Amino acid sequence: MTQTPMTPISRCAWAGADPLMQHYHDTEWGVPLRDSRMLWETLMLEGFQAGLSWEIILRKREAFRAAFADFDPQAVAAFGAQDIERLMGDAGIVRARAKIEATIRGAQIYLEMQARGEDFADYCWSFTQGQTLPNSGNATQTEMSALISKDMKRRGFKFVGPTIVHAWMQAVGMVDDHAASCFRRAQVTAP
Repeated sequence: MTQTPMTPISRCAWAGADPLMQHYHDTEWGVPLRDSRMLWETLMLEGFQAGLSWEIILRKREAFRAAFADFDPQAVAAFGAQDIERLMGDAGIVRARAKIEATIRGAQIYLEMQARGEDFADYCWSFTQGQTLPNSGNATQTEMSALISKDMKRRGFKFVGPTIVHAWMQAVGMVDDHAASCFRRAQVTAP
């Protein structure tokens, strides 16, 4: 019995050969995400990624979830000084005080928005009128990510510069930046 060789899957180059990165690319990255809590979690994790690689954050994601009460905004918003010290001692996460404090404040802002009747998912997707924007090429930031960054900073969010916001937009499918040759491009842009 002769086997025919399998055609290699064409992915975005950043997914590389690492199985974890490939799985993330193939199942999550660029898929339009409409869940408010998950959008917020992803934004907070992108903030932790600042100055590091996404691979580091992805490898620590479950530890982050455990440390931050599954990114339950209600629980995280109530974190105090003891929680900050606990998190600073947690080797499973990125131990950066400013990023930890920004996540706690981010949870408080999320709840403040909710209390005003603002749904975080509706807020996020309002910038693109609910649509996934077409490929932005090799940009690390765009006019849209700069606009969203400015608005998020106005609300008090930290670690939401235009580059971080653009990476977040890519991750949650607000922009389709899968390479033209990537097998996922047609899948995530399909209606």
